Amino acid sequence: MIPLTAQHVIFLHGPTATGKSSLALELASRFPIDLISVDSGQVYRGMEIGTARLSEDLLAQFPHHLIGIRDVPEIFSVGDFCTLARFHIDEILRRERIPLLVGGTMFYFSALLKGIPKLPAADQELRQRLASDVRQNGLGTVYSRLQKMDPVSANRIDSNDRQRILRALEINILTSNPVSECTSSDGLAKTGIKVSRISINVSDRRTLHRSIDDRLRGMIDAGLIEEVRGIRSRYPQCRETPAMKSVGYKQVWSHLENEVDERQMIADIATATRRLAKRQLTWLRHERGLTWFDASSQGLVSSVSRYLDAANISMKGRQA
Repeated sequence: MIPLTAQHVIFLHGPTATGKSSLALELASRFPIDLISVDSGQVYRGMEIGTARLSEDLLAQFPHHLIGIRDVPEIFSVGDFCTLARFHIDEILRRERIPLLVGGTMFYFSALLKGIPKLPAADQELRQRLASDVRQNGLGTVYSRLQKMDPVSANRIDSNDRQRILRALEINILTSNPVSECTSSDGLAKTGIKVSRISINVSDRRTLHRSIDDRLRGMIDAGLIEEVRGIRSRYPQCRETPAMKSVGYKQVWSHLENEVDERQMIADIATATRRLAKRQLTWLRHERGLTWFDASSQGLVSSVSRYLDAANISMKGRQA
């Protein structure tokens, strides 16, 4: 029996629709693992179908921290995530179990590991100038400016994400440095805690796209439109909130405003999800220290289990 490593954290990440949650449940049934969600959509109550949240039965069997902890109108920042994640990590480690963080919000993973950049406060005058630039020249022109000034940040931000594009430009202008070069607060990497970083991917793009399309059809059949309709009814002023900018919710809200028909809505969600998967994969490929596994492999669970055995994760705890 390999002894338990008391100060050990596992990251499990990968592009959307690659089976991260299913793998996490398999590992939690075999190892002394407690689960923490790393998903900027799943933190919100009522956003279940569109975020592919696990069923209530599975969540009862395998509890996840940081799921359903905020209402849709509330802002949940990366700083909020890091504070709560560190709290749960410390609590899990005190019980001599292993925190496994699973999800697809890559900025959360990065901030938790490397620390949050110490960024300047918002400059309202500069923001107004940047917003005026968007109105006059279009968001694409402003995004191109960010690509030239800070290609690393631009590569990690959706070209339609106005809020993040303007904030990244603001930081570049105020500090005269790319966001990635700003001094960071201490993350897990500086604590002495061992972090095993597991990434899964489907190497064949067509297979991944089929998985995305199949999951989307399942979401529509499960009532995604009705879910967003309910949120829109409860929070009619929340269309521009971060929660409702999430892939799927943004497109359904547009449909409910009669801006696109259902067929176009589904096509728009599929396109946005594929772009999200591409950005996630690009982010992961630029990271060092990751151990990759083929999500389509029949032996995925066994392969990851052997890797964790070699990393001194004890087999005691829950049994399959």
